[in-house]
Amino acid sequence: MRRYRLPPLDLLEAFEAAARHLSFTRAADELALTQSAVSRQIAALEESLGVPLFQRMHRALRLTESGELFARTATGVLMQLQGATEQLRHIERQKTVVVTTTPGFAGLWLIPRLSSFTARYPGVDVRISASFTLVKLEREGVDIAIRYCASAVAGPQAVKLFGEVMTPVCSPALRRTPGKPLKKPEDLRHHTLLYTEQSHSAPLYDWSMWLRAMQLDIKPAAALYFSDYDQMVSAALRGQGVALGRLPLVDQLVRERKLVTPFNQSVASPMGYHLLRSETSADKPEVSDFSAWLMEEAAR
Repeated sequence: MRRYRLPPLDLLEAFEAAARHLSFTRAADELALTQSAVSRQIAALEESLGVPLFQRMHRALRLTESGELFARTATGVLMQLQGATEQLRHIERQKTVVVTTTPGFAGLWLIPRLSSFTARYPGVDVRISASFTLVKLEREGVDIAIRYCASAVAGPQAVKLFGEVMTPVCSPALRRTPGKPLKKPEDLRHHTLLYTEQSHSAPLYDWSMWLRAMQLDIKPAAALYFSDYDQMVSAALRGQGVALGRLPLVDQLVRERKLVTPFNQSVASPMGYHLLRSETSADKPEVSDFSAWLMEEAAR
């Protein structure tokens, strides 16, 4: 048994247009139909409802009382349906890529490069979730994860974007501080060292690991601690101390001479950045485009 006993939608459209214009001719022009086709549709609707909707006079058209009531209802229903249709079409047209990664990678590497992606794909919205939480991509509706980990734990579906090298970095002004040379690793004893203190930090975040690799046992002039890596880099940019730079996260800042590497010595990290795509996003062209763009940027 049918739940709704309604007339066809094309009959409602013809009626709404005729009621609004009080003219079959103008309604026909709006709907790209003939006047006789609109007249037949209105007659079919009246027969279906069992009541007259219009008074047909010589060169004039007027709604009956039943017609006025039905016109108000039909107009409201069609407007609601039109609004819902446009909303769904907008959702369908909107292309979105949801990315999760660490705050340091997002702030120092990804976001500064995003303008090249949006210029190439202006119709795609990119939503970045910067967090150290390892989310389940399919469950959380995330398309792409860029994870900082060792290759052995990245998973067979992950693609390595690049590895990592650790070397001290500082502002050019700090390197030129009178009476505080910064020409060799031993000179770090004259300076403030910048640290991060996240519980999730890998060992190579720690200055002690780099100093041990250099076979140095020194005590710095002072130490500053920050909760996030990008905060620490911000302090280094302002000349507040020497940070342990992670390349390529700070590559751009070094190329722009906002940060300098005072020594040639560096330590290779077992960690790296790996691209992982959600299985449910495999067929989304915008996700494929973003993945290809990421690998292209990483190859630079």
